[in-house]
Amino acid sequence: MKKFIQRTSLFALPSLLALVSALSLQEGYDDTPFLPGGKWRVHDKSRPRPPLVTPGVGTGAPADAIVLFDGSDLAEWKKGDGDDAEWKLVDGAMEVARTGSIQTKREFGDIQLHIEWRTPPEVQGVSQGRGNSGVFLMGKYEVQILDSYKNESYADGQAAAMYGQTPPAVNASRGPGEWQSYDIVFDAPRFESESGSLASPAIVTVFHNGIVVHHARAFIGATSHRTVAEYKAHANKGPIVLQDHGNPVRFRNIWVREL
Repeated sequence: MKKFIQRTSLFALPSLLALVSALSLQEGYDDTPFLPGGKWRVHDKSRPRPPLVTPGVGTGAPADAIVLFDGSDLAEWKKGDGDDAEWKLVDGAMEVARTGSIQTKREFGDIQLHIEWRTPPEVQGVSQGRGNSGVFLMGKYEVQILDSYKNESYADGQAAAMYGQTPPAVNASRGPGEWQSYDIVFDAPRFESESGSLASPAIVTVFHNGIVVHHARAFIGATSHRTVAEYKAHANKGPIVLQDHGNPVRFRNIWVREL
């Protein structure tokens, strides 16, 4: 009898394993507790799955991104007065041409932005005169571009600084003439609809050459020079602006995802 029970248990083992496996592979539950403040249960089987997005290769644009510059033309850009952008197209990049800053034709609020830039190979000028430009989010909140390689310019004006407000946590700059990248996550500020007072500030996270230099840091206001920044109510979307500061800075591979 003992041997028979042992044989029966061995025969049943695969079935038990299959049952356990089936339970562990089920597509969710409808009898678990609700998550705080929401309508979904823990492991809720009816909760919508994340949409599929094919990532880009390397730093290439993912499938759901808006490509703002791929090296071929300036179709997504214009001057501040609405005229066509007049920056140079050189070797798959666009170069500041001393014709004024340019901005996107589209406007954005909360975004993920990827942009690559290069200061001139030959160092000319000192301090803020070395490869100076900037990325303005909503046309108001600047992440500084500068040749900061062995450059003793002021801290809140270095590359990747929230200009005039907060220096980057570290100087992650490559040398003059080397391509560099920013990956920026930006939360637009919110204003009270009736009073126009600030409800929540603009928040930015910045990766400079793959290194986190700002993590969920708040702007104290719209970027200004030699004054303390402050907020004034504005629209919930605005253009991305690339600054013409007179230096021949180049840009390539620019794409954005709306969040």
